[in-house]
Amino acid sequence: MKKGVIDFITLGCSKNLVDSERLMAMCEAHGYRCTHDSEHPEGEVAVINTCGFIADAKEESINTILEFVQAKEQGLVKRVYVMGCLSERYLADLEHEIPEVDGWYGKFDYQKLLVDLSRCEVRGARCEDSSCTDSYLVPRTSYLVPRKLTTPRHYAYLKISEGCDRHCAYCAIPIITGKHRSRPMEEILHEVRWLVSQGVKEFQVIAQELTYYGIDIDGQQHIAELIEKMSDIEGVEWIRLHYAYPAHFPMDLLRVMRERKNVCRYLDIALQHISDPVLQRMQRHFTKQETYDLITTLRREVPGIHLRTTLMVGFPGETDEDFRELMDFTRWARFERMGAFAYSEEEGTPSARLYIDDVPEEVKQQRLDRLMRLQQNISAEIEAAKVGTVMRVIIDRVEGDYYVGRTEFCSPEVDPEVLIPVGEALTIGMFYEVKITDSEAFDLYGTTNFEHGE
Repeated sequence: MKKGVIDFITLGCSKNLVDSERLMAMCEAHGYRCTHDSEHPEGEVAVINTCGFIADAKEESINTILEFVQAKEQGLVKRVYVMGCLSERYLADLEHEIPEVDGWYGKFDYQKLLVDLSRCEVRGARCEDSSCTDSYLVPRTSYLVPRKLTTPRHYAYLKISEGCDRHCAYCAIPIITGKHRSRPMEEILHEVRWLVSQGVKEFQVIAQELTYYGIDIDGQQHIAELIEKMSDIEGVEWIRLHYAYPAHFPMDLLRVMRERKNVCRYLDIALQHISDPVLQRMQRHFTKQETYDLITTLRREVPGIHLRTTLMVGFPGETDEDFRELMDFTRWARFERMGAFAYSEEEGTPSARLYIDDVPEEVKQQRLDRLMRLQQNISAEIEAAKVGTVMRVIIDRVEGDYYVGRTEFCSPEVDPEVLIPVGEALTIGMFYEVKITDSEAFDLYGTTNFEHGE
């Protein structure tokens, strides 16, 4: 246990990761040293950034908190603080159930943690002088945008908004994060320039619903304008878009994707289901035919686009026929990237109030297994078709006997990777032209040792 060292543990999505990076930078600006997701934590303080989205994520968060509470009892860590979505949603219950935690912070007040960490603490008594709080807090709209990047130096996540106004029946996100709030465009662009100055080349643009960007500012969708302005910034090599919503999709974004070479032909758009009865109960405000039409448009307007989606099985009332429709849709759409999960009831959501969770767990699992087997076959065929082509690849890391890289069609940590023998002497964070030599269901193999024009 090292004095002045804070171990950060981030659970859940990349939006949480950005929050951790901001708080880590603020802590280091005040004299602390921060580590992130260390295999062997060494600090006298642990800060756990939690997820409260679905049952599995909540369980992981609780288990992690209890693990560090036990470490505190054993004298391995001095203080434990918790922030993020879980404590935003269940603060009163958590304070009662786990009193050993030294401080609880929600999704938006985590900067107050600096006060508890500060040298204002004397003999274990917390300073009550509210005037010292302001010196530790950075205004939400500040252009200073400090972050301690936890990703490899060449890429970063860029959060453009908070919250969501969609209110899908199954989703607890609006309960946790509240209404959609777009960040000012100039603030985002300032952050992009700062990140480029730190060596970042690739930007994963993230939001709970990025196509809604700007609606709360002036009633207009400004995502296409934002991405176009980002693409004009010197040093921005790749921009990748995550978490779009299908209803009222901003078609002008497709022009930007098609015309700007540094905007990846990649779109993460969660569709959840295809059956009209299920979509209606989900309160998705989008129909089966509109979904088919949208995918057709996406593929026509942006040739070669890779689509990532998320699908759900076992929503209340889902019949065998509904599931057959979902399978048929997946065969037709041939998503390059797809994840799926089984419905789990979340307290406080419309579906928990309105519907009985009537699909047996074993049926949910059977449907999930069938859907993922289908997707594995589709992915294997799509990746195999790339053998013999030359693709631009950025190198992320070395792992065993291979450099591990990605194409523009692959987001970090969730998508297929390109494996290149280490004997080729490549540099992490650099781009290379790679000839694809072999494929598996979810990964590619390649080489930089080839004659251009082969």
